[in-house]
Amino acid sequence: MPESRSSFKQKQIRSFFLSFEKQKEKVESIQDEIIQVGLKYIQMKLPVENITPELEAKLSEKVEKNILHAKIREATENDLESVMQIYNRAWMTSNTPFSRITVDSLKIIYAYPETVILIAKAYGLDAAFIILDFEGPNNEYGIIAGLGVLPRFQRKGLGTVLGMASWQYLKKRGIKELHCEVYLDNIASHNFIKSLGFEDYETKVYKNEDFAV
Repeated sequence: MPESRSSFKQKQIRSFFLSFEKQKEKVESIQDEIIQVGLKYIQMKLPVENITPELEAKLSEKVEKNILHAKIREATENDLESVMQIYNRAWMTSNTPFSRITVDSLKIIYAYPETVILIAKAYGLDAAFIILDFEGPNNEYGIIAGLGVLPRFQRKGLGTVLGMASWQYLKKRGIKELHCEVYLDNIASHNFIKSLGFEDYETKVYKNEDFAV
């Protein structure tokens, strides 16, 4: 059966966030893990009805009090080099397997009409990005496909700022549920996403063919 466009796109996005640019021992370990047992990702969701006025007010208060006062914009093709630089620096401090990426690989993802990239600018610098996607027959599911923050801005609330900006963007699109997935060993990201109200609902194992594009 031919691979669906949505499935192919998800492979490309997943591959974008996977790589082997760390120490040789870890590279070999991750490669072996993919071949033998696969990589485990926690699937998380947040139904729109669970985003209560209280939760939204709580997150909005955090954003308003954030000292970074970041400005959010939707990325254009001219911003892809900036996204690349954030990505390549952000994942050096992450527990998620990652690779350096190129502007050309970003252009493939950016070209999908259902995919949106938001950028947060703080202190005059592009400091973070989030990739949003839409799935379902009527694009009723909003997907947080990836989030990257420069090391100097990590753990300073910038992820929450981007999370709220994403929610405001998705709300205008009338989505029914938010989805995301987190690499099992990335405990910091998992805890952060749970703080936004997301709940675990299953664990998926991805094999080599789920990353090859």
